[in-house]
Amino acid sequence: MGRRRTPRLLTLLAFSLAVLLLLAPSTAAGAVMPAKAIDASKSQRLELPESLVGPESVAFDGHGAGPYVSVADGRVLRWGGGGSGWATYAYSPSYAENGCAAPSELPPVARESACGRPLGLRFHRDSGDLYIADAYMGLMRVGPGGGEATVLATEAGGAPLRFTNGVDVDQVTGDVYFTDSSRTYQRSQHQMVTATGDSTGRIMRYDPRTNQVTVLQSGVTYPNGIAISADRTHLVVALTGPCKLLRYWLQGPKAGTSEVFADLPGYPDNVRPDGNGGYWVALHREKYEFPFGVNKHLVAIRIGAEGEKLQEMNGPKNVRPTELVERRDGKIYMGSVELTYVGIIST
Repeated sequence: MGRRRTPRLLTLLAFSLAVLLLLAPSTAAGAVMPAKAIDASKSQRLELPESLVGPESVAFDGHGAGPYVSVADGRVLRWGGGGSGWATYAYSPSYAENGCAAPSELPPVARESACGRPLGLRFHRDSGDLYIADAYMGLMRVGPGGGEATVLATEAGGAPLRFTNGVDVDQVTGDVYFTDSSRTYQRSQHQMVTATGDSTGRIMRYDPRTNQVTVLQSGVTYPNGIAISADRTHLVVALTGPCKLLRYWLQGPKAGTSEVFADLPGYPDNVRPDGNGGYWVALHREKYEFPFGVNKHLVAIRIGAEGEKLQEMNGPKNVRPTELVERRDGKIYMGSVELTYVGIIST
């Protein structure tokens, strides 16, 4: 009896397997499967000089030298290698005028308005110019070789820049795109921007040929980091409070309009191209983060060219990055507003 039922049993099993295969998620060409998460706890450290903190943004020049970082005492530093270490590369006119190089017992945040607080950094590769978004001084530029930066803009559309934050450069035209996170609060009050839902931020463009600043969009809720797309058709802007990425169209039928590009599981800071058409978005903290439990949280997320989630990066809870820059050798350089080092993660 059992032998006569075996073919029927095999037929039933084959049918069930076929149904399961049909219901299973497709992995055919075109389907996006998130890559394996990266562990940021295993990183090399480029320690800053003693007493310095907060390498907020990380940049490399057109020759691949660097990293260059913006730090809390008002300067931009350049890494010259293991033998040379860190050296001052740039600073604002106010840094020199107010004697900010002298030792002080005051914490950096208390001296920011006088000494400046450089945040976003981005090179224009052909000219060698470094553009600096300084939270208090506005948009600045320093030429090849560094030194005292020139202040390019302190206002836009008739309103002062109160919280200049992110910056990126169109490498073809030289146009500079940057953000002003709030017309109400300064960087020292950044928590209020999120707590109040302040929506007075702006996205702007600086034209180096005319020295003119154009407000592209106002009434934005906490615009922070900014990046131009690989095809130069749009900008991707991190909205810190709303935990979203915004896409602002520069070209095409939607030029001059914006839309939500991606919803994020945390509060984004800077956004940088990953070299493959997508972006690395640093998350200062998760949207729903518990202070207890496993000492691990989401520190960054890789987003694709159409806003799809591609990869996560996890790390200890004391690591709260502000920027990730991926190099061609696969190493990811991590900046932070709180730490005393630049992290280097090998993928």
